[in-house]
Amino acid sequence: MKLFCFLTLFFTLTIQAQFQINGIVTDSNNKPLPFATITTPENNNAITDVDGKFIFKISTATSSMTVSYIGFHTKTISVSTSKKFYAVSLLQKTDDLKEVVVSNENPALTIIKKVIASKNQNDPQKKLHNFEYKTYNKLIVTANPDSIDGRIDSSAAYKDLSKKTIHIDSSDYKFKEIISKQHLFQTEKVSQYQFAENKLKETILGTRMAGFKQPVYEIIAFNLQSISIYDSKYELFETKYENPISNNAPSNYNYKLLDTVNLKGRDAYMIYFKNKRKKRASGLEGVLYIDKENFAIAKAVMRIKGVLDISGIHDFEYLPKEKLWFQSNTTFKIVKGKNDDDIKILGGTIQFDSDVDENFEPRKKVASDFTYLLSESNSFDVRVNTNVPVKNQSLYIEIKDDAAQKSESFWQAYRKENLDEKSQKTYLLIDSLSISNKVEKRLGIGRKILNGFYPIGPVDLDLKKIISYNNYEGFRLGLGGITNERLSKNFRIEGYTAYGTKDGAFKYSLGAGILLDKNTNTWFNGYYTDDVREIASTVFAVDKRVFKIYDPRPINISTFYEYTGWRGNIQTKFIPKTEAVIEFSRNYIEPKFDYLFNVNGKSYSSYVMSTAMISIVWAPFSNFMQTPSGRNESEKKFPRFTFQYTQSLPNVFDNDFTFSKIDFKAEYEKKYLNRQKTALLLQAGFASGDIPLTHLYNTSPNNLTKETVTQRITFSGRNAFETMYFNEFFSSQYVMFQIKHGFDRIKILKKVRPSLVLVSRIAWGGLENPEEHDGPEFKTLEKGFFESGIELNKIYKGFGLGGFYRYGPNQLPKFEDNIAVKISYVIDLGL
Repeated sequence: MKLFCFLTLFFTLTIQAQFQINGIVTDSNNKPLPFATITTPENNNAITDVDGKFIFKISTATSSMTVSYIGFHTKTISVSTSKKFYAVSLLQKTDDLKEVVVSNENPALTIIKKVIASKNQNDPQKKLHNFEYKTYNKLIVTANPDSIDGRIDSSAAYKDLSKKTIHIDSSDYKFKEIISKQHLFQTEKVSQYQFAENKLKETILGTRMAGFKQPVYEIIAFNLQSISIYDSKYELFETKYENPISNNAPSNYNYKLLDTVNLKGRDAYMIYFKNKRKKRASGLEGVLYIDKENFAIAKAVMRIKGVLDISGIHDFEYLPKEKLWFQSNTTFKIVKGKNDDDIKILGGTIQFDSDVDENFEPRKKVASDFTYLLSESNSFDVRVNTNVPVKNQSLYIEIKDDAAQKSESFWQAYRKENLDEKSQKTYLLIDSLSISNKVEKRLGIGRKILNGFYPIGPVDLDLKKIISYNNYEGFRLGLGGITNERLSKNFRIEGYTAYGTKDGAFKYSLGAGILLDKNTNTWFNGYYTDDVREIASTVFAVDKRVFKIYDPRPINISTFYEYTGWRGNIQTKFIPKTEAVIEFSRNYIEPKFDYLFNVNGKSYSSYVMSTAMISIVWAPFSNFMQTPSGRNESEKKFPRFTFQYTQSLPNVFDNDFTFSKIDFKAEYEKKYLNRQKTALLLQAGFASGDIPLTHLYNTSPNNLTKETVTQRITFSGRNAFETMYFNEFFSSQYVMFQIKHGFDRIKILKKVRPSLVLVSRIAWGGLENPEEHDGPEFKTLEKGFFESGIELNKIYKGFGLGGFYRYGPNQLPKFEDNIAVKISYVIDLGL
């Protein structure tokens, strides 16, 4: 996905290709006419964009085109393959417009309301029980060499009157030379789509990606545009917008009836829509072609125009037997926009230069300004109501094991037209360039770094183990790693060792795993460990590994326990939309602070715990992708639920206590069209039986026991209670709820754009038999704990500031003791 993000830096201006003409349609005052209709005698249609511009493929036999716009006289223009640009001016009609009046209200709005009311009868995923079809997709990143100047610029700089330095810039010339021979990037894909039981699955039969022997699965899973035009939220470049035919759309969009046209032998209304709000992120702009008879979508143009000009076009074929418009072709384009706003891409922000500088002088366009992305999909072999069973329906995408090894005859059978010479050279040149520059190797290294590893031969060095700090160990210096696929894809060896400069002790772990099933990522693992862990902390075994360059919360933790022993587990994704860990362990526990556990007439300063545990995370709404190397979560959706049950094993391996623990977590996130986000977290735990303080719950405190507010300033934690002091509360059962609401970034200065986040956290809990614990003084949470705060994140270079206030029954007598000021640091790695 990072490679794809890099490629978007090239996206720019207008698209031209062989056998294409382009131009602009204006009125007599030279004002652009958006969405004017252009038709050839062969009944091929195109429309102008919001700036009145058009790009239109023509055949050599085409001699003319007709340009029409409601309220203006139609004009026929002669065309020739020797002429590429056409400026068309239309005269406004002086007589009354003879529009089709459906009612006394805006006729376009009346039509849209009928479209909304008829969605279930016209949406293939609602009207049909099942269907299947195949698609051929080709995606290129390229540029039109004719638009690039290609000159070699030079400039002179005088150090004194007798000496001068000549600077030569040949970048545009070199870029034009390259783009004349090849595209910058190219992929092809053949897929089979199957729909049944309200689920749509894509099976990738073949995939080919320039420069890569094995495809980059992140790019394959990237969603350029919605498959269905009837979804309530329309997705364009992984950003969701209110669909102009959603149930609430009439309150958010303005509509205008432009014209009536003939599509595939059926009459259709042309309706222009635009979001009522001025903010670009609030909605789409474009044109819908509405069948006059059944009010179905017969064609759609969806567009977002900003820093990037992004458009998605949907073409449909009419199925007479089913009386249904079924999607036949889709086109997705990204070109350079005109302003200098930032745009969200792939969860990050990319900033483009504007066409106008601060002195309002047009900047010179460079070669990369003319780069664009174009993705075209052609559907064929459509079959409806076949009742053919769909295998592995829980998967959103399945990639066949041999998809990347298809022969040329396979591609020739599915391509709509043969690859031209430029496309053929693209594969040859980029493949050779990729090999010489080791692109696949570098991409693999980059992917591992994002997850906290650096590959050195057959071993991935664990970057998290190199250095860290906490108040018990001091600086923790270590070395760790895990073997990678260069050694074996079927087994692995992992381990680490560390030394604490403050406690003066070594820690270590050694483990191994064997792959039981590749498709479900099922591994059997065994470990022996001697290490320390924060007391009363909650660890879900299925939580994803999170790599942070700097994890601030452990700095101030001073109470740990040492655990020494072994564990064996099975990791699997066997159950659809889940990941599970089943584990057995036996550990010798020694608290590293003054503590005695008094139970059954005995006092324990150390003890043995033998346990069985099952941990499972369920993501019912996420999309999963089955690749030749295993199953991955291709799109994370909410809510998602995590459940963990731990049971001690009496009389097994000298186990000292009998207890059980149940832990639960529910997460929910909602992203809004105005770039705001709400995140909810519900977490609970229940422990019963003879369980020591080391394995109870502390609900993640993150405040220092210091006299003044300034002395307590430290870094904020993740989902931690910022005003709760370390070791202040312990519980054997608790429930915690957190709500965060983040607003769009506020532009104060060019490089100062903080993100405002409102936070509230509450927790309740209780402790059975508190008299059993002899050691640190603590309180319980029967009365509840409440805090709220404001975060200003990413104020400058990732640094931010937050303030939190503690209130309610556990509020402290001194006002300043209830206040916590925190520093935040956010670095967006795109994870």
